[in-house]
Amino acid sequence: MSDQIKFIVDNLNKEPFRKNYNLITFDSLEPMQLLQVLNDVLAEIDPKQVVDIREEMPEQTAKRMLSLLGILKYKPPGNATDMSTFRQGLVIGSKPVIYPVLHWLLQRTNELKKRAYLARFLIKLEVPSEFLQDETVADTNKQYEELMEAFKTLHKECEQLKASGFSTAEIRRDISAMEEEKDQLIKRVERLKKRVETVQNHQRMLKIARQLRVEKEREEFLAQQKQEQKNQLFHAVQRLQRIQNQLKSMRHAAADAKPESLMKRLEEEIKFNSYMVTEKFPKELENKKKESHFLQKVVSEPAMGHSDLLELESKINEINKQINQLIEKKMMRNEPIEGKLSLYRQQFKRYVSKLRSKSTVFKKKHQIIAEFKAEFGLLQRTEELLKQRHENIQHQLQTIEEKKGVSGYSYTQEELERVSALKSEVDEMKGRTLDDMSEMVKKLNSLVSEKKSALAPVIKELRQLRQKCQELTQECDEKKSQYDSCAAGLESNRSKLEQEVRGLREECLQEESRYHYTNCMIKNLEVQLRRATDEMKAYVSADQQEKRKAIREQYTKNIAEQENLGKKLREKQKAVRESHGPNMKQAKMWRDFEQLMECKKQCFLKQQSQTSIGQVIQEGGEDRLIL
Repeated sequence: MSDQIKFIVDNLNKEPFRKNYNLITFDSLEPMQLLQVLNDVLAEIDPKQVVDIREEMPEQTAKRMLSLLGILKYKPPGNATDMSTFRQGLVIGSKPVIYPVLHWLLQRTNELKKRAYLARFLIKLEVPSEFLQDETVADTNKQYEELMEAFKTLHKECEQLKASGFSTAEIRRDISAMEEEKDQLIKRVERLKKRVETVQNHQRMLKIARQLRVEKEREEFLAQQKQEQKNQLFHAVQRLQRIQNQLKSMRHAAADAKPESLMKRLEEEIKFNSYMVTEKFPKELENKKKESHFLQKVVSEPAMGHSDLLELESKINEINKQINQLIEKKMMRNEPIEGKLSLYRQQFKRYVSKLRSKSTVFKKKHQIIAEFKAEFGLLQRTEELLKQRHENIQHQLQTIEEKKGVSGYSYTQEELERVSALKSEVDEMKGRTLDDMSEMVKKLNSLVSEKKSALAPVIKELRQLRQKCQELTQECDEKKSQYDSCAAGLESNRSKLEQEVRGLREECLQEESRYHYTNCMIKNLEVQLRRATDEMKAYVSADQQEKRKAIREQYTKNIAEQENLGKKLREKQKAVRESHGPNMKQAKMWRDFEQLMECKKQCFLKQQSQTSIGQVIQEGGEDRLIL
């Protein structure tokens, strides 16, 4: 009891209850408080049970809890009298009744949540038969049952999807990745379209490419159809051969049409067919079913999803960590590490190849399953044909017996033969049991001794070969390690030499560029020195023509010309400044004159267009208007 209470307290202190009880406080709870704790646990399983029991009648509380416990399939201990005690204890909040219920509920909370959820949709409402006579009520009840079956199917599919390893997050990531790939493909197609548009006759070429793709798809479809027709032809040929064999046997049987031989042949065929139907075919069918069931299990295993990939990535990371640790150890020892790295790389490659081989094996098994299914269908068809043939033969035998007046003869004869055979077998079995057992023991002993004597030299030779194989394997491993270390050393030496050669080449290129730069600088200095020498010769020369060719003289002449030009420009600037005021005044007078002339023009035009309102008199070169 103490372990039970401890378990209840531990679970109530966890999420989602968080009651903060200890053994003393929990054991000291009042009956009403204990019922509230039970109700809280039930509310966690079924949210409809969220009720404050202080606001509810005790009978209603007990009835509600009992109904939910019945749905959850809780079985109280004891018989019918104990059941009444259980109900009373649930009403009054008895600890011996509440504690086992709490212990049972807290042990399987997740399972009970699922059961309570399913009960909301799968508990069928019982409708009285007299109400079902109404068509509307009957149709509604039928729809209700159909919806319940649909819910069962959908729930099973949902559980299968959850168990298959796929999640909505993975599917959303796959969808987003596919959408990104789609956008990339659209952009790529647009780029290709723009690139193709610059090509001549691109529409015709696109049309030809489209036709080529359609023809390739049609070729694949025709090849598949051809393969299917070949398979159908093969099955038809086999069927034709079987029918021809049956026809030959029937013709041969028709040639020998005596009643006794016919009866004998029919009996043999009946025995053979009964043996095939009752013994051979059931065994083969059972074996095929077992094999098919095993392969179906293999196929129904969940596909490699994102979690499996994460697991593989974690393994790869662990291997990389191990490699890094080994590298660090080797670096501390100043030993070459390429040999071990190559070994780990080879191991990783073998791991990848192993995964690939498993995928190929899976594909082969899937193909074998398809072949077994086809063979299973063929065997079923053969079994049906043999059963039909057996029935036809039985019918023919019965008709012959009726014609001969010995109806039921074959059945009676078979029963007699069977009974006599059983009797003889039982008699022989009684007489030969001990002899057979002793003879069997002798045979087994002699067979074991013969096998031992026959296998002794083989075992001896096998031991020598095993020892030789171990020696060769050890020698191979040693040689391989020597080869790996030697290859690693040579590889490190080669890399060092390559680095030295690379450094020397870079140094050679730098020296060569420096050499060319120095040569160019020397040539420039020589040209400058030559020009300076020529300048000194021309400057100190007594010949005036040579002096004029000197650069100094040319620069002196240019400076003098520029000074004269500047002097003239300054004088011109001075003249412009002095005449600027009068010129601006004269320009203003011209503008005023233009305005005056424009005014006269306007007045003249107005005089021309209107009636005369005054007289214009010209005196002394002036115009006067007299009103």
